[in-house]
Amino acid sequence: MLNTTMRAKIDALWDRFWSGGIANPLSAMEQISYLLFMRRLDDEDAKRQEDAAFLDTPYTSLFAGDFEWIPGQIVPAEDLRWSRFRHLRGEEMLSHVRDRVFPFIKALRAEDQPFARSMKDAVFIIPKASLLVEAVGIIDEIYGEIERERQEGQTFQDTQGDLYEVLLSEIATAGKNGQFRTPRHVIQMIVELVDPKLGELVCDPACGTGGFLLGAYQNILKSHTSPDQRWKDADGFERGIGDRLTDDRQWKALRERTFYGCDFDTTMVRIGLMNLLLHGIDHPTLRYADTLAKRFVEADRYDVVLANPPFKGSIDKQDVSERLHLPTRKTELLFVELILDLLRIGGRAGVIVPDGVLFGSSNAHQALRQRLLDEAELQGVVSMPSGVFKPYAGVSTAVLVFVKGGRTERVWFYDMQADGYSLDDKRDKLDGSDIPDVIGRWRERDPKKDTDRTAKAFFVPVDEIRKNKFDLSINRYKEVAYEAVEYDPPKVILGRLRALEKEIQEGLDRLEGMLG
Repeated sequence: MLNTTMRAKIDALWDRFWSGGIANPLSAMEQISYLLFMRRLDDEDAKRQEDAAFLDTPYTSLFAGDFEWIPGQIVPAEDLRWSRFRHLRGEEMLSHVRDRVFPFIKALRAEDQPFARSMKDAVFIIPKASLLVEAVGIIDEIYGEIERERQEGQTFQDTQGDLYEVLLSEIATAGKNGQFRTPRHVIQMIVELVDPKLGELVCDPACGTGGFLLGAYQNILKSHTSPDQRWKDADGFERGIGDRLTDDRQWKALRERTFYGCDFDTTMVRIGLMNLLLHGIDHPTLRYADTLAKRFVEADRYDVVLANPPFKGSIDKQDVSERLHLPTRKTELLFVELILDLLRIGGRAGVIVPDGVLFGSSNAHQALRQRLLDEAELQGVVSMPSGVFKPYAGVSTAVLVFVKGGRTERVWFYDMQADGYSLDDKRDKLDGSDIPDVIGRWRERDPKKDTDRTAKAFFVPVDEIRKNKFDLSINRYKEVAYEAVEYDPPKVILGRLRALEKEIQEGLDRLEGMLG
């Protein structure tokens, strides 16, 4: 949890970018990510040099030697550290960072710098010296506050990660092709339902800012944290530090060989990488790729797939991967088929889909739902209220949870009415959320007991779903409970009316008598 001082500084940072001419939140977030990487690179390099000196082991600094930023122009790499240029003034800082530091981080190709590897097409667009100087100063102040909290007992990694989460929350405009940021509490709910485990490979084929991969990481840490080391975040979900992971090989596997993501927007890839890095995932594998296209050939690889793929848009028929066979160009259908293809047999998925996927009548819609029932065990459908993704979109959505392989015998449905926030554009936090109930009932679901279709959660046999053209919308199966209201016979009601009329008439007579 960030304190009010840090939140105020983050607000100030956004205000500076807005007033400095970068009004697009995604562009501002990307530029802030570059600055955070510059600072992180300097801090990390200095720490590694100190560790090497303490252990008496060799280490070559990333800032060793000279850097030729343009042919014939050489600068000592040491001058490109954040700790060096942060003291420069105005135009001198702008020209130094734009013309030397930024090309330097773009040129980095070190194996331990995944963010640097994503910088090929990056562009530095901070236009004003005053904006850069103020941004550098505010970032330094924020990290000074983080260090102060660390000395008081807070975990540096968590505070640094929360910083980036708050920055991301400021992205309040819809992206291209139906992209938008999935609310963190919705991600956490889906992660709890799918429950990724240590040693499993986790993928998001439309990863955006990396929220699902981060949620999976935090879920694994929580599962390996002592009860007294756990705490609850702002949405009531348990978090942990992974203190029971005592083998360095476990940490190495978790941070370097567990999380994989793709996105067809290079800006989102860079933002997602920075998000995971600042949360402690040192070597995330996030890369630019159109996972629906022919060039993407991965299949039968992952144990867990978590995703909120684009809700709208279509892909050129000639570009669709030959592994995808649905007769459609709609991305919301093709992504679900892709996820089925990416999973190993026994692999689990949690995916958000627009409601149209559940009841659409086209051949492609019905074929996809049939595949979910015949080639997977479709375990659950959680219907979410239509305001969950506001202000980005008002479309109604649902969560599909399934396991690749086997056949479906019955499907568990849940009718979620509230997620703990107002369902308007403001999305103010409210008391009351169905999410804890969703998770609790999911863990205790029982097809013998969950048969009441007037309840929030119930099972439906697969044969009934087949008879309804594989319709998966909850309204097809949910029953509305009507309470029988008993009324008196008409003669009794008429008697009461006559008695009331008589009482009124007697009152009028008394009033008239009083008037003389």
